[in-house]
Amino acid sequence: MTAPLRIGNASGFYGDRFDALREMLTGGELDVLTGDYLAELTMLILARDRLKNPDAGYARTFLRQLEEGLGLAAERGVRIVVNAGGLNPAGLAVAVRELAERVGVPARVAHVEGDDLTAAHPGSLAAHAYLGGFGIAACLTAGADVVVTGRVTDAALVTGPAAAHFGWRPDDHDRLAGAVVAGHVLECGTQATGGNYAFFGEVPGGLGRPGFPLAEIHEDGTAVITKHPGTGGIVDVGTVTAQLLYETGGARYPGPDVTARLDTVRLVQDGPDRVRIEGVRGEAPPPDLKVGRNRLGGFRGEVVFVLTGLDIDAKADLVRAQMADALAKSPPKEVRWELVRTDRPDAPTEETASALLRLVVRDAEQAVVGRSLSGAAVELALASYPGFHVLAPPGKGTPYGVFEAGYVPQSDVRQVAVLPDGQRHPVPPPAATLALAALPPPALPKPLPAGPVRRAPLGLVAGARSGDKGADANVGVWARTEDAWRWLAHELTVERFEELIPESRGLPVTRHVLPRLRALNFVVEGILGEGVAAQHRFDPQAKALGEWLRARHLDLPEALL
Repeated sequence: MTAPLRIGNASGFYGDRFDALREMLTGGELDVLTGDYLAELTMLILARDRLKNPDAGYARTFLRQLEEGLGLAAERGVRIVVNAGGLNPAGLAVAVRELAERVGVPARVAHVEGDDLTAAHPGSLAAHAYLGGFGIAACLTAGADVVVTGRVTDAALVTGPAAAHFGWRPDDHDRLAGAVVAGHVLECGTQATGGNYAFFGEVPGGLGRPGFPLAEIHEDGTAVITKHPGTGGIVDVGTVTAQLLYETGGARYPGPDVTARLDTVRLVQDGPDRVRIEGVRGEAPPPDLKVGRNRLGGFRGEVVFVLTGLDIDAKADLVRAQMADALAKSPPKEVRWELVRTDRPDAPTEETASALLRLVVRDAEQAVVGRSLSGAAVELALASYPGFHVLAPPGKGTPYGVFEAGYVPQSDVRQVAVLPDGQRHPVPPPAATLALAALPPPALPKPLPAGPVRRAPLGLVAGARSGDKGADANVGVWARTEDAWRWLAHELTVERFEELIPESRGLPVTRHVLPRLRALNFVVEGILGEGVAAQHRFDPQAKALGEWLRARHLDLPEALL
């Protein structure tokens, strides 16, 4: 029987723990070490880097990590697969070869390209298709020690090595789907081992410094999520459920290699810090690839007025009225006011006696933003409400980006694996595809019998994790017991969600039911405006939207408390 493939993760984003690559190489047994460095915002950052320097465009942190890690990987026989190539995987591959020569560690380096579609999208700073794992598999099969890619799906960092190791074919949908689910759990690093976890207070020994996760992938596509012995954090059904719901939608989770059926996933505690993922079914992938486009949206300016003490609403009304004339003289395209009531009565400190009134303006012209804020806000310094001051002087406006998702036929994208010997190996699109379609709603459990209730926060009986996908946000909510699930499935409807999260009212909200995970996943379209780089709302990536939901009060059955 083929031994399981041990795949670790050492990065969940560009800027993650620097020492993680060394920690993962020295902390236990591994076959492959992956790193996810890319996100929607990261692609914009790298695009702006490349505008200044055509040789840039990749995650430079990875090279510094590899300087001390390449020798360790070679000693232990660990292969490294990362998407740190960003907009310039070929450039990073060259830099890795130069580094290997400098540190005296022979390394066969390969890269994957073909995702860059910027030339076909005029006006974009970067436009990249999300590729699958078979380009990575081709590089590893050709003997690569280090594989760098550009924009691939996060899960491709796991499906590629697994396909190479086990010899999976593109039509091995169930096996690939199992690897996709494992890859999705690994991709955000310590979010699978207790990081950002709703019940962080229950982590044995405290959260502290959680270890990075690894997956033991089996030939049939099942996997066990775990971590190196002695590292911090925890791996249990709750932490894996939380990460599995993160930035997903319905039961069908589409990707370039396979559509994984999240409604088939079974999670089983397989011992301390071990969770088995089994039962995953897959379908042929959709005929189109997702394309992430980043462009310059215009300029953004902000000023935050501090309102202290009494008459907060009246003070806010006065500032709005005084600023109205300036805004009318040179009207920006967008004007947003937001009063944040951080004040409290009879406060013991000046800060806790103060509220914040935020004014944000956007326009295509930087001069319009500057005229709207700089002069007008500063001129109010001695002519407005008592106690007038601002958190920082307004500037002339800074550029902001916009993320847009599009789709192109898989056959239009020419994925190429550039092997260690320089040979260019075309990676064909999947022979069979299947258009996505909505599944019929699953049966709900029997409702919990009626009984006494108590007004209390939802988070006492449910966990949540939320995140962003372009303009949309998802909030995954799960129950930890069968009785809590029986209540949650019937209580937390779309209507109740909109009642608890007023910002979602008037926007399309879809509820997806995942009974095997005892979970509901809500997708709120458009709540993030034009994406994270546009800074549309206070929490631009919706990272804390789930925690806000858990803090809202409703009538909870006393039997659950």
